[in-house]
Amino acid sequence: MSSCSKRCLVLLEKCKNMKHLKQAHAQVFTSGLDTNPFALSRLLDFCSHPHHGSLTYACRVFERIHHPTLCICNTIIKTFLLNGKFCGTLHVFTKMLQSGLSPDSYTIPYVLKACAALPSCSLGQMVHGYGSKSGLVFDIFVGNSLMAMYCLCGDVVAARHVFDEIPRLSAVSWSVMISGYAKAGNVDSARLFFDEAPEKDRGIWGAMISGYVQNSCFKEGLHLFRLLQLTEVVPDESIFVSILSACAHLGALDIGIWIHRYLNRAMVPLSTRLSTSLLDMYAKCGNLDMAKRLFDSAPEKDIVCWNAMISGMAMHGDGASALKMFLDMERTGMKPDDITFIAVFTACSYSGLAHEGLQLLHKMCSVYKIVPKSEHYGCLVDLLSRSGHFEEAMVMMRRITNSWNASEETLAWRAFLSACCNQGQAQLAESAAERLLLLDNHSGVYVLLSNLYAASGKHSDARRVRDMMKNKGVEKAPGCSSVEIDGVVSEFIAGEETHPQMKEIHSVLEKMHMQLD
Repeated sequence: MSSCSKRCLVLLEKCKNMKHLKQAHAQVFTSGLDTNPFALSRLLDFCSHPHHGSLTYACRVFERIHHPTLCICNTIIKTFLLNGKFCGTLHVFTKMLQSGLSPDSYTIPYVLKACAALPSCSLGQMVHGYGSKSGLVFDIFVGNSLMAMYCLCGDVVAARHVFDEIPRLSAVSWSVMISGYAKAGNVDSARLFFDEAPEKDRGIWGAMISGYVQNSCFKEGLHLFRLLQLTEVVPDESIFVSILSACAHLGALDIGIWIHRYLNRAMVPLSTRLSTSLLDMYAKCGNLDMAKRLFDSAPEKDIVCWNAMISGMAMHGDGASALKMFLDMERTGMKPDDITFIAVFTACSYSGLAHEGLQLLHKMCSVYKIVPKSEHYGCLVDLLSRSGHFEEAMVMMRRITNSWNASEETLAWRAFLSACCNQGQAQLAESAAERLLLLDNHSGVYVLLSNLYAASGKHSDARRVRDMMKNKGVEKAPGCSSVEIDGVVSEFIAGEETHPQMKEIHSVLEKMHMQLD
């Protein structure tokens, strides 16, 4: 290779942006390297990066290559994949097969990721068939990609078949199956895989802890985190994010504070994601001041960070501060998303700011071109009802319920019923309850209506609702509460007698009762 050719390849490696790349490409062309597979592959690889590359430029380069090699095809396939053009990935793969090129263990995982992202299980099955015929399915990378594709497409059974066929499993194989079962809501099977994993690395621990948290098994997630602490495995950011989410839902402030101190002692830099998880935990556990300090000190504030802070203020009934935060976000140039508007609608609802909420709805539609979802309308129905604008809420309900599915409509009617009961609107509550019982025969509807009648002195009507509930065999879900003491979260269910310290609890309650008397 001439010194000029070597200099061109060095230039390709040193490119920082598309301007540099185009200059290097010109050098490649003039020095006769425009048919060199390595040089062309480096050109395409630079273009594959979503931030500083260019898919359009990569396509132009690729179209001028008369006989692309397997390496070049793999690179353009990856370029389409990284830029979110999944159909393009599959198109190049098809052209490869038609040209007689045989995909390798790099090609198949890229294509399977595209199938999972679409998602298209049928296309994934076709790729699986090709992998089986060529023997690539027994490659660990291809096998893991197949399992991930099936899990993302919701076919855990097919993923399990692939898992059983792979001759040599890796830690990633176990992690994929644990995450797949957790995603499908089958945490028991996920835990079986976790327990059976021969060696548990950070990925396997993280998959199981995340699986518990995603399925609202927050206590189990915290318990597993404690078991992790007894090992030599060091938690990563994803594990801390999952545990902080569990703390936020359980109100386990002590554990959340311990994690914050641990991160400080270990000098772990707080990324935007980790800062957001911490401030969300503090906000949901009641320490809004600490949440605000974390927000102010966050290195970069993305939309998730802003949403968490606005939601925290809304949750604590500080609607004015939440709306001010929303305006501050707009001033920074950050564009709100649909979750932002759910947060500000909730803030308006808790603070009785009906007029402001309706103004924000107009801004959401006209300025930001966001189409309201059922969650937004549900918040607005709650807002109008809480503010005493029951007629307006009813008009909105009638106007939009035709476009909702049953679960969305149920949520909106529940919000309306709850507001009617809180403000003693018995007649409207009856209408809402009748509609709700057609959608969902839930015990909460009967309880709310019965309590409303009892509070209004209509005891015969209250008994009638209770009898109706009994005759239909609807059982009231027992009340449940949790409390954190010294880092241990104890959960109590109404009527249970299984708590290991039940005798001591009853003894303390009796002493309190005597002192109150």
